[in-house]
Amino acid sequence: MGGGATLGQSVDEIDTPALVIDLDAMERNIASMAKFVHSRGVALRPHAKSHKCSAIAQRQLHAGAAGVCVQKLSEAEALAATGVRDIYISNEVVDSRKLARFAALAGQVKLAIAVDCLLGIERLAAALQLTGHAVDVFVEIDVGQGRCGVPPAAAGALAHQVVAHGMRFAGLQAYHGKAQHLRNCNEREAAIRHSVGLVRAAQASITATGLRCPLVTGGGTGSFVFEAASGVYGELQPGSYVFMDRDYSANEFANRGPRFEHALFVKSQVMSRGAAHAVIDAGHKSHAIDSGMPMVWQRDLDYFNGGDEHGILRVAAAGAPRTLPSLGETVWLVPGHCDPTVNLHDHYVAVRGGLEDGRVESIWAIQARGCSS
Repeated sequence: MGGGATLGQSVDEIDTPALVIDLDAMERNIASMAKFVHSRGVALRPHAKSHKCSAIAQRQLHAGAAGVCVQKLSEAEALAATGVRDIYISNEVVDSRKLARFAALAGQVKLAIAVDCLLGIERLAAALQLTGHAVDVFVEIDVGQGRCGVPPAAAGALAHQVVAHGMRFAGLQAYHGKAQHLRNCNEREAAIRHSVGLVRAAQASITATGLRCPLVTGGGTGSFVFEAASGVYGELQPGSYVFMDRDYSANEFANRGPRFEHALFVKSQVMSRGAAHAVIDAGHKSHAIDSGMPMVWQRDLDYFNGGDEHGILRVAAAGAPRTLPSLGETVWLVPGHCDPTVNLHDHYVAVRGGLEDGRVESIWAIQARGCSS
């Protein structure tokens, strides 16, 4: 038992609030992405920070993914402990104690990591020398995110340092996070076109040192169509496509890519009624609001901030039916941002057969929940 549910239960019997996966929709999302990357001749390394769950990672791998990405060492440790064998930390780690843990983990699974400074390279090399394990090392360049990464012109020097310190240079990490939620499709495409120009400049700086750039990896759910078409990206890292949260679904659809379905929901129920509003039992303890409030699924209702334990529903300004749900009635929410919403829960309740007539097929632990180090 877990997540307020038991195997075989009907959807109606799941306790609330609960984090529920529509398995049929999720599996279609996984299959659609796998088909897309295969048709484009690029590899897929989905970002497991979106779901933080070995059971979902294994389904992505079974569908053809090369491995998974994570952002934190502790996420890698949690997924490795539950059977995921190929993990890329698409982020920098410079703390020597964490790098010692990373080097130890490299003896258990295939690992890769990103670097963007000489100190990080030196400390990584020192940690690996103590264990004798080899990993893939990617140099991260800043292609518009304005966060981690070096300017493209500096990529060659860092790649040379990776090799000079006895490690395997695997290529470039090039992720443009700010492009993911540009609503207009043309704006997203233009942003990635600019990123591709920066990637090419970084590749030139690497070639100038006498090295080759084996791979460029990056991309996200909002932009992967454009990285796939670029001719420079050999691997894509989308994560949220597996669930398709409210924020991503607000993007204008890119015609050259697959459509994804909402597959992650918070089940809630009405606990109080007023004259012009209803109160549900799913507040901010059950879903994240960094990307805005959740969407009320298939109801003409808007969700308003009710605090940690409560959500307030009001009839939307236009549309039909213009009625509030009754006491005890189920209300399904599509989270605004799936990644931090998942981080609030211990389990997924995985339902087969839809949200109306389905039954609980699986209950999955969210192994990497809270893995922030």
